[in-house]
Amino acid sequence: MYADIIIGLSSRQLDKTFQYRVPAGMEKDLYPGCVVNVPFGRGARQEKGYVVSFSHEPAIDPALIKDISGIELGKMPAQGRMIGIAAWMRDRYGGTLGRCIKTVMPVNESVRKKEKKTLVVSPEKEKVEGYLERMKKKNAKARVRLLEAVIAAGSLDYDTARKECGITSKTVAELEMSGVINVESNISFRNPAAYKKSDDKHLHRIGLNAAQQKVVDTVVTDFSSGIRLTYLLHGVTGSGKTLCYIEIIDAVVKSGKQAIVLIPEIALTMQTVSRFRERFGDRVSIMNSRMSKGERHDQFIRAANGDIDVMIGPRSALFTPFDELGIIVIDEEHEESYKSENVPKYHARDVAVYMAGKENASIVLGSATPSLESYYRAINGEYRLLSLKDRAAGQSMPEVYIEDMRQELRAGNKQIFSRKLMTAIKKRLQAGEQTMLFINKRGFAGFISCRSCGHVFKCPHCDISKTYHKNNNKLICHYCGHEEEMPGVCPVCGSPYIASLRAGTQQIEEKVKKLFPEAVTLRMDRDTTSGKEGHTKVLAEFSGGNADILIGTQMIVKGHDFPNVTLVAAIMADMSLNTGDYKATERTFQLLAQAAGRAGRGSKPGEMFIQTYMPEAYSLTYAAKHDYEGFYREEMGFRRMMCYPPVWNMLIVQFLNRDAEMLKKAIDSLSLAVQSPKGVLFDGGSQAGDVQILGPSKDGIYKLDDEYRFVMYIKGEKDEDISGFKKKIEKFVSSDPLFSQIIVQFDRA
Repeated sequence: MYADIIIGLSSRQLDKTFQYRVPAGMEKDLYPGCVVNVPFGRGARQEKGYVVSFSHEPAIDPALIKDISGIELGKMPAQGRMIGIAAWMRDRYGGTLGRCIKTVMPVNESVRKKEKKTLVVSPEKEKVEGYLERMKKKNAKARVRLLEAVIAAGSLDYDTARKECGITSKTVAELEMSGVINVESNISFRNPAAYKKSDDKHLHRIGLNAAQQKVVDTVVTDFSSGIRLTYLLHGVTGSGKTLCYIEIIDAVVKSGKQAIVLIPEIALTMQTVSRFRERFGDRVSIMNSRMSKGERHDQFIRAANGDIDVMIGPRSALFTPFDELGIIVIDEEHEESYKSENVPKYHARDVAVYMAGKENASIVLGSATPSLESYYRAINGEYRLLSLKDRAAGQSMPEVYIEDMRQELRAGNKQIFSRKLMTAIKKRLQAGEQTMLFINKRGFAGFISCRSCGHVFKCPHCDISKTYHKNNNKLICHYCGHEEEMPGVCPVCGSPYIASLRAGTQQIEEKVKKLFPEAVTLRMDRDTTSGKEGHTKVLAEFSGGNADILIGTQMIVKGHDFPNVTLVAAIMADMSLNTGDYKATERTFQLLAQAAGRAGRGSKPGEMFIQTYMPEAYSLTYAAKHDYEGFYREEMGFRRMMCYPPVWNMLIVQFLNRDAEMLKKAIDSLSLAVQSPKGVLFDGGSQAGDVQILGPSKDGIYKLDDEYRFVMYIKGEKDEDISGFKKKIEKFVSSDPLFSQIIVQFDRA
């Protein structure tokens, strides 16, 4: 018997399986996904590998096939289904099979087990009493202290005994060898969710309203009937989507199945877990990147052992090794954080849909502002659309005001806040209510605009904002490569006030303290939440009413429920509106609509202020009206016109190397090879058959961490056209020697 094994190294040259002989007697212990040790290379060094499949025929001369050295005992057992998922991810998103396997099985590494030792007195009473008398006569004080303590307690925790009795491990060993105590050892699994149950009173919700009950009944009835679908739950902020998730999962768990709940931010983990623990107790666990290797390893072990029913966490929680997966819930499914920035650049939503199909599980996607991709599929019948149009407790949606900062400047207000916003903040401070101020700094990509009229410099071919390159004083589109000289005045109004606007949370905090010295402020960004419990501490302070104003990046306006927040403000909304990305308008609408949803969730009405230099932008006006359908219709018109997703599919190919000249030669070779049937070179905007090519051109950030970067965009109406073109590129770069040292990465838009 032979096993096809992938070596656990991320290298293009090793992106294939190697055949090994299965030694006699080992067959019964091997399975797809099993982790083994094998001799590899000329020196036959021991490497870790993953069993992919089995065969009874040798692929090469049997004399050249080596034996498997052994099975990795005590490791996290890799589930066979994960191998199939990894292979699918490799085909769709690129990267090596080894890298994809490491992604879906991220905790296959040695971690220190959490061991609990207990000292138990021997049941042989006479033997114990006799030993104690002898030790007293010998004046062996340490052994006497320890034995008397264990006798009194019956059993005693090992570490507690050493600390309270002041003894060493040697003393324990002596008593154990004498047979008067036994040391019992138990391996315990870390449960980071067990001791973090929230005491927030507002987590105890009332029962389902009629709209929520309809949603739950729809999914549960289908599930009970053996129908497995993907549902898109479109519910306004505060409509009680989480309570629907809990009721649906409760029914699934009672049927003997398990559930995965994905959330977009680590900051939301504990608030979400608290709600689920009210229903499922210790059968709930969490998974996120802030946990230690040991904690993550233990949660996967507990899941594989069937000790938990519900796993909650960001993207990586999707790969929990449940044997009876029944449902996957993806909350705030529109969030960017579900997309991996590392190879393989997978989207958790798409992988979840594939997994659910293989596992015969249902999926619930929830959002107040669904991604255009999901809503498009729901409208076209691929997903089933469910709706919650009103807030659960009957509160009204907050009033939203768009503040034109051009008018503020003309009126002589040079502050970072509009006059109405400053008045609103003062009003909240006087009333003892809370305010949230956020700036979307992470989405800022150096766009250029006029501060007098608000004009943004966009590419004439792509309708995407161009980026300013200081080294050559040019504005460049990072989709098609179009460039032009940086103008001295605005072409619309003639103003010389043209610049990129830069600001951050720290500057806003300083302004707030200067304008409102009586306010207690908290700041939440990467600097203040770097520790393991960073997010939880800041949010607990604000939730507990220990601060008046919370300032932060977009993480503060995602999914949080603070009943005393009645005012939310977006400072410089234009920063996310002009990022040189075709999705900038969609992301801005989602961010502002979600932000508005943080206000007025309690008994008091809420307000939101959107500060902008582009008050006419439809992403802002529809967000102010809480009109998702209106925004969807308008944005889809733009997507259809420009052949952008979800109407067309788009593949992004990135080329990286530290040698700029070597990279340029390789790109030139590719450009010559990628031609239309008529022999026309594919450059910006060229088309052939069913695909459209933009680039290759310099990436948005041409040089990063000493690596130079080129990018190419491939658009096609059918997904199979994109997949086919991807394979052609992979075949070309693997055969062209110019690409032997070029890193090639694929990404799905």
